[in-house]
Order: sequence, then C-alpha cells, then structure tokens
Amino acid sequence: MQKIKSLMARQGLKSPQESVVDTSPVESFRTPSKEELRELREQPTDPQAQQEIIDSIEEVYFSSDSFDMVQYELEKLPPDLNLLELEEYRDKLKRQQAAVSKRVADLILEKQPSYVKELERVTSLQTNLQLAAVICTNARRQLHSAKEGFTEASLGLLANQRRRQLLTGLLKSLRTIKTLQRTDVRLSEMLEEEDYPGAIQLCLECQKAASTFKHYNCISELNSKLQDTLEQIEEQLDVALSKTCKHFDVSHYTKVQLAYKLLGKTQTAMDQLHMHFTQAIHNTVFQVVLGYVELCAGNADTKFQKMPYKDLCTHITTDSYIPCLTDLCKALWEVMLSYHLTMQWHDEHYKEEETTPGADDSSTEGSDESTVGRSYVKKKLEHGLTRIWQDVQLKVKAYLLGTDVSNFKYDDFIVVLDVISRLMQVGEEFCGSKSEVLQESIKRQSVNYFKNYHRTRLEELRMFLENETWELCPVKSNFSIAQLHEFRFMGQCRSPSVSPSRQPESTELVELCLFEQYLQGGNPFEMQIDNKEEETEDVLASNGYESDELEKSVYQDYDSDSDVPEELKQDYVDEQTGDAPVKSVSRETLRSRKRSDYNLNRANAPILTNTTLNVIRLVGKYMQMMNILKPIAFDVIHCVSQLFDYYLYAVYTFFGRNDMHFQSASLPSQGSQPGVSRQAVPVYWYESSGLGLISSRLRTTLSRIQESLIDMEAGGENAGPHASPEERKEKVPSPHLSQLVILTSSDTLYGLAERVVATESLVFLAEQFEFLQPHLDTTMPSAKKPFLQQFYSQTVSTASELRKPIYWIVAAKAIDYEQMLLLMAGVKWDIKEIMSQHNVYVDVLLKEFEKFNQRLGDVSRIVRIPLPVSNVLWEHCIRLANRTLVEGYANVKKCSNEGRALMQLDFQQFLMKLEKLTDLRPIPDKEFVETYIKAYYLTENDMEQFIKNHREYSMKQLTNLVNVCLGSHINKKARQKLLAAIDDIDRPKR
Repeated sequence: MQKIKSLMARQGLKSPQESVVDTSPVESFRTPSKEELRELREQPTDPQAQQEIIDSIEEVYFSSDSFDMVQYELEKLPPDLNLLELEEYRDKLKRQQAAVSKRVADLILEKQPSYVKELERVTSLQTNLQLAAVICTNARRQLHSAKEGFTEASLGLLANQRRRQLLTGLLKSLRTIKTLQRTDVRLSEMLEEEDYPGAIQLCLECQKAASTFKHYNCISELNSKLQDTLEQIEEQLDVALSKTCKHFDVSHYTKVQLAYKLLGKTQTAMDQLHMHFTQAIHNTVFQVVLGYVELCAGNADTKFQKMPYKDLCTHITTDSYIPCLTDLCKALWEVMLSYHLTMQWHDEHYKEEETTPGADDSSTEGSDESTVGRSYVKKKLEHGLTRIWQDVQLKVKAYLLGTDVSNFKYDDFIVVLDVISRLMQVGEEFCGSKSEVLQESIKRQSVNYFKNYHRTRLEELRMFLENETWELCPVKSNFSIAQLHEFRFMGQCRSPSVSPSRQPESTELVELCLFEQYLQGGNPFEMQIDNKEEETEDVLASNGYESDELEKSVYQDYDSDSDVPEELKQDYVDEQTGDAPVKSVSRETLRSRKRSDYNLNRANAPILTNTTLNVIRLVGKYMQMMNILKPIAFDVIHCVSQLFDYYLYAVYTFFGRNDMHFQSASLPSQGSQPGVSRQAVPVYWYESSGLGLISSRLRTTLSRIQESLIDMEAGGENAGPHASPEERKEKVPSPHLSQLVILTSSDTLYGLAERVVATESLVFLAEQFEFLQPHLDTTMPSAKKPFLQQFYSQTVSTASELRKPIYWIVAAKAIDYEQMLLLMAGVKWDIKEIMSQHNVYVDVLLKEFEKFNQRLGDVSRIVRIPLPVSNVLWEHCIRLANRTLVEGYANVKKCSNEGRALMQLDFQQFLMKLEKLTDLRPIPDKEFVETYIKAYYLTENDMEQFIKNHREYSMKQLTNLVNVCLGSHINKKARQKLLAAIDDIDRPKR
C-alpha cells in the first residue's frame, strides 16, 4: 500500500499521509485526474513487455510496507561510482516505476464504478449518523430531567440494599476462603494419622469450594496449592500401598483402598500394587542374600551391593546356605501371604457389596461402573498369582543353582529338599502351580547329589557287611521303623512336604491349608528347626531285654510255664500270620510248642543286626528324599531296591551257597576259615530231595543281582565278558564274610546263631519293605509301577525262601547220617521170624536228634529261634533222616517179609520217639518211607505202575526194589522189562 502511495506521489497526486490529517476517510480515496490518466495511457501498451518489466522488479520491494527503498538502493551503490552505469540503472528504475504506475492506474480505472457506488453508501451512512447523534442528545437531556425529578431518591435506597447484600455474601466468602487457607494444617495432621480417606475427602471438598470462588485472585493460588497437596497425598498413598506387600494389615489396607476409591483410581491402584509386589520380591531376596554374603565375606572390599542377584547367589558359603535359604523362603512367604490376604480382602469386600442393596435406581449407572471395576480387579489379582509365583520361582532357582550341593551332608540336603518342597506346596496352594521351574532346578541338584550319595552308601554297606559278625542287635519287642527319626515323616500329619490333597482327613489341622494354618502368625519354614530338635529315638533294649525281670526269667527252668507268654497260655498264636486258632490247646501242647519255638521269653523282639538297622535307616533317608522330590522317585526306588538286592545277595553268598554239586559230599568252607567240616550227606540226596535247592524264582533273582549290581572283576572272579568302566562304576564288588564268623564248628551247630541272625534279619527287612510298599506305590510314577511290582513279587517275596538253602547246610551236617547208613548196613534183613525189638540204629538216630535238640536250646540262649526257623530245621533234619532210611533200605541185598516188618517196626519206633521231640506235624516225608517199605509187597504188574508213578525215588532205590523184592519170583525177562522202565525214567535226568 505504501508503495502505491509513493507511486501516486511521484505522479503528482496528493500523498495520503498529507491528506489524512485534514480530510475525512472518504476524501482520502479519490480517482486519478484526466491528466494523470492521459500520462499513463501514453506509456507503452504492450502487455507482455509491461509484464516483463514488472517481473524484473526485485522481490525485496514486495517484502513489507516498511521497506525503505531509498536506503536499499543507496546501499547497493558500488564503492566506485560510474555515471553511465548510474544513469542506465536510474532509467531502468524509471521504467519499472512507470510500468507499476500504469498497472495501478489500470486497476483504479477498472474498480472506479465500485468505488463510486461505495462512496455513495458512505455518504448516506454519514447522514444517518448525524441524525442519530441528534436523537441521542435529546434523549440524554430528557433522562437527566427524569433523574433529577423522580428516581434519584428511591433508586438510591435500592442501591444501598443491594450493596448490603453483596457485602454480606462477600463476608461469607471471605470466611470460607479463610477456612480454606487453614486446611493444609489439618491435611498434614490427617496424613500423619494415616487417615488417607479423610484427607482426600477434605481435599476434594476444598477443591470444590475453591472452584466456587475462583473469581478471587487469592483462590487461584489456593487451588494450585490444593492440587499439589492432593498429589502429595497420592504419593504417600502409594507408599502406604507398598507397605502392604510385606505386612498386610486389614484396617490399613481398607483405608488405602477407600482412599483410591475416592480418587476414582481403583484400577490404577491395582496396577501399582502388582508393581510393588514385584519390587518387594526382588528387594526382599536381594537384601536377605546380601546380608549373608556380607556377613560371610567379613571385611572384604568387594562391592556386593552392585552385583546382580544371580552373581550374588554364587558367593553364599556352604555353612550359610541353609539358613539363608530358610530366611529367603520365610521372607517370600510373608510376601505371598500378604498377596493371599489381599485377595481374601477383596473377595469379602465384594461379597459385602453384593449383599448390600442399592439406595435407589438412580445408582444404576454407578453400580455398572463398580461392577466393571470389580471385574478388572478380580482378573488382575488372579493373573497376578501366577506372575508373582513365577518371580518367586526364578529367584529361588537362581539361589539353588548358585551353589554346588553335591558334597552336602545327607541331613543338610534333606533340609534343602524339605524347604523347597514346602515352598512348592505353598505355590500349589497359592496359585495351583506345579512349580515346574523349582522342580527342574531341584531335580538337577538332586540327581547329581543322589548318584554320589548312593554310590558311597553302597560302598559303606559292603564295608558293614564284610565287618558284620552277625550278632543280634538288641531292640525292644515293640520296635517299629516308625520309631526311627528317618521315618518320622510318615507319621507326621503330612508336614508341609506333602500335598494337601493326599493328607488324611482325621484331624482338623491337616485339612487346613498352609495359608489358613499360619494366618494368625508363624511360618511354615520355621518347622525345620523343631524337627531337628525332636530327632530322638528309643529303640534299643538294655542288655537285649525289655527289663531286669525279663532278663532274670530267661534262664529259669525251661520246663516251667513261667517263660510262656500270657498269649500262649490263652491261645496259640502263629508267628507267621499272627492268627489264633478258634480252639484252645492243652498245656502239654503249649509246652511242646514252646520247645519248638525256643522263644526264651524275649517278647518276640525282632531279629536284626546293626547292618540291618543301618539299611533300614538308609531306606528311610532315601524315602525322605523321594517323598519330598517326586520327579526322581523312580531313581530313588531303584536305588532302594539295590540296597535290598545287595543285602540279600550278601546273606546268600555268606550262608546259602552250596558247592556240593562240584565238591563231592563235603560243604565248602566260607573264605579261609579254620576247622574241618563233618562229612555231609551224599550229593544225590541233595539233588533228588529238592531240600536245599533254591527255587527257580530265587535263582533268577540272584542271577539278576549278580549281573546288574555285582562287580565280579573287582573280586577276581570269572565275570564273563569284561564290563565297560561306566558299567563297573554302577556296580559294587561282591562282599566277603568276616573271618571272625566261624561256620565250621559243630558246637555252635555250624554257625546256626549267625545264620539265624542273618537270615531272619533279611526276612525282617523284607517285612519292612512290605510295610512300606503302599507308600512307595503312591510316590512311584504310573509308568514305572510295573518295576516296583516286579521287585516285590520276584525279590522281596523270595527273602524267606533263603531259609531252605541256608538251614539245609546246618541240617545236613548236624546229624551223622553216614554213621546211620553204616549201622543199617550191618543189620540182617533176611530173617525168618517177626521181631518185637527195633534195631540199634534207630536209637542212635534218635540220640542224634536229642543232641540236635539240645544244641538248638543252647543256641536259643544266644539268639531267639523263631518258630518258622525251628520248623525248617526240623523239617530238613527229618527229611534227610527219612531219605537216609530209604537209602539204607535200598542198600539191602537180601530181605524177607519178616525183614520188611522189621523195617516198619524200626520206622514206627523212630516216628513215636521223634514226635515227642518236635511238634512238627505232619512228619515230613513220612509217606516217602512208608510207601517205599510197602513197595516190597507189590506184584510184577503193580511194580511197573509204581515205577511210573513214583519218580521221587532214585534209580538205585527203584532198582533195589526190582532185584530184592521181585527177584526171587519173577523171570529174567520181566526183570529186564522193569529195569528198562526204570532206565527210561532216569534218562531225562541225565
């Protein structure tokens, strides 16, 4: 615009600045004169040339109205002026000015009709304004007259009244403002009292009041101050919320939640609460571990506080590992208990809200919002369970794997397992988690530890067995493995190491979960110390007897009734089954049973050795580990089975091996023991009788144990193909019987006391395994249960079968069967008259049995001989005696019918006297002898059928029947036929 005016000035027109002072706005806008228009028309009319000139004008001329073109052009002048150049540049500027002037003139001419029309409107407006001014002047004059004459007095009264009302309202507002100014003091007091809902309520009311008086300048400052106070309250509220993560208090948490509800930030509070719980877990575990690390490090300069938690765990020492782990779990328990109580608070709170009906229907919208908020909080809390437990697992996992526990003592490692098991139970009750992270980490540690531990225990067991003298370990008659502290875990009301779903329902305490048990105080991880203090047991009897009175009664008259227990005086009780018969038995029968039992009133105390007790304790330790750590249950049970296998194999190796099949008729001497054993029974009796042969099941079991567990190469024995080093590492050398154990002395019945202790301790061990089977079965994985069933059916159940081979060796050597054969060979059997007196060999044999009975009594003073053992011994001896009788009868060259009658007389005399020595009924192999004697009276056809039906007799015995009995009254062809039948029977045996 300024440029246009300057252009107009240069064209001789009046400058607007000059005319604006003394002319009206309308006059400042005029049309160009005719001379000006003519001058402009004389300019070049070529539009293109004119446009080029305008385009050549510099942009700076169009930049702003304040642009000083003169100054600009002067500044552009070069230092050395050239007149020609200046004149040329001046002409250029003139052309540009002329072109711009012409363009402006053209535009003015183009807009002139509009200009004229607008000028007319302005003129009309000016006239109207002058008329309005006249009307306003008249109105003011008339209003002034009315004011002076009519309203001044009355309106003055109204104005004063209005002013009074305004001042009264102002005074009330000032008092409210004064109260608002003093609220900060009350707010501080309420925050100190932790009355967060009251403080927020007061602050919100103040803010509402301040908004009413916001037109006052002082209120704007107060409003800002109240906002700052509210933010401060929120900060303190957040701190108060974080305190509930470690120590939950119902009243405190109720205040905090009510405060957040007043703020309308319930969902925000829940988000903050989960952040605080996560932070609390991290800070808690870090501070616990840091405290132990710094305590153990002493004055070390290491900056532990700056270490990551995982690295910090590697600095825990072995001595402080368990206390630190316990404190760690205690601290984490407090956090999880707080979270549990938080969820419980919300559940109860929401139930109360649901039971309380709304005031009216107007609160429907608010109730919908409340329902949405409750749903959010509930989902957030449920999701937080898994998240918090995962954080706990990761922290404990880092701690567990930070230290190598393979060299820990067993009790210490069990404590670690028990603590972790309790923690896993806490996790299961906390969020239903199976704690895969913890299980995997503890399984890794347990497998490494258990392999080393089991290998060491097997070596210790071998050492115990090789140094065992097989003497009775005196325990009380009521001894039970539950009395050993290793098995206390089975009798506890399912301590925290057992899932509540498997706990018995007999007591109320067991039904409560951990969070309910320790709701009022305490900690599930404090029980470990109590358990250690209670590890006392009283299972050993003094001097092997229950009391001094029992000890005195042991050596009273053997035939008196004083040493018969009351239960035997009332009814006979079978020791094997524990069942009592319906009918009572006579005192004489009881006395005879007493002699067979050799009980000596030791109250039927279990027969076991120190090694047996150690094995039982070891099984208890293994079961503790298995019970606590289910994932390695199969590995542990497999190792438990190896303990039993090795014990069984050792007992068999020490006392049950019989090499008569390879060493003529004498029993092998164990090791290099001094003394010469008595000549035993012939080999063929052993083979044909089946007395000493072990069952096929037991033989298979022993072979399996030898192949899988026994390192035959270490013992220098022929082990077949050489095993790899890895396989040998899993095996144990075969044990050797201690040289202190003498099995060749006839005075001790060839080590019968040691044999009884060894065999019956194995049977007792098997009974304990049977007792433990249900517990093992519950912890065994389903896929591996066939292994456990096979172990019990083919190994544990065979323990009692070892009695036959072990006691057969004693029976074979305790009675001189060879002497009886020699005496029978001297008897004349082809007599012509029936004898009324039995032969001498029967009396000799009965004296051997009486001597055997006396020796049994002597041995029973050292160790109780249970009824099954005495029965097996008597059965073996009687069977061997009966088979010796048959063998003696089979050696007869000539025999008459009167001689057969004498054989029957001898055997009946033997049975009559024998029944007074033993109460074993029926007499074993009685029919074996009687049938053989009666066979002498058979005819040819009956003999052939007898040979086919009675394969229990040897070829020699059957041949003797044919030759001696039928030889005098059958032809040679018939004899050959019967002998051929005997040979056919014997052929498969070869």
